[in-house]
Amino acid sequence: MTSTAISAQGSVLSLATGSGAAKSITGVTLGNPTIITSAAHGLSVGDVITISGVNGATSANGSWVVRNKTTNTFAVDLDTTGTSAYTTGGSVVPVLWTAITNVRTFTGFDGAANIIDVTNLSSSAEEIRPGIPRFGQMSFEIDWDHSDAGHQALLAKQLTQAQTAFKLGLPDTHVASWNGYVMKVPSQGGVDQVVRGTVDVRITGPVTWS
Repeated sequence: MTSTAISAQGSVLSLATGSGAAKSITGVTLGNPTIITSAAHGLSVGDVITISGVNGATSANGSWVVRNKTTNTFAVDLDTTGTSAYTTGGSVVPVLWTAITNVRTFTGFDGAANIIDVTNLSSSAEEIRPGIPRFGQMSFEIDWDHSDAGHQALLAKQLTQAQTAFKLGLPDTHVASWNGYVMKVPSQGGVDQVVRGTVDVRITGPVTWS
């Protein structure tokens, strides 16, 4: 049987470095997912966005990840079935992404939920429940280039300890989006070697695949 494995070659890792221009929203179609209408929005699957100013279907306001898109619409993972209909207003502001170049390897989403012991005196054996999901960290090996905007942004995020959005785009068009803190940006080198290091990003909140 022919393998259907995803090739890692061509993957792109990016981090948020600002906000894009606001686009007007002209409609919200209730359902699960919720469909947002915004003419020529220019968004991509996996983009992180902030919606504000929507009237009527006010639950659409907030931060979301773009799931599906056409030229003039996109979906967000929100169930608005049976809620108030859209009336007027609204805008969407996307995160601006900067690609991190010279990435050699990546590994992550390695967290595990805590185990909660719920054994009691009437239990016939140990009883457990999983705690809340924990996604651990994302680590990636890079060859350093301090003139690269993505590398400069990583160093700056480590200094400020600011929560930052990241996304990993795979060649099969699937995109993982998450928030995290840049914890470690080491460098190492030697004879006949380039300067490289493995960056650690501690994940906070969920990882969203789209």
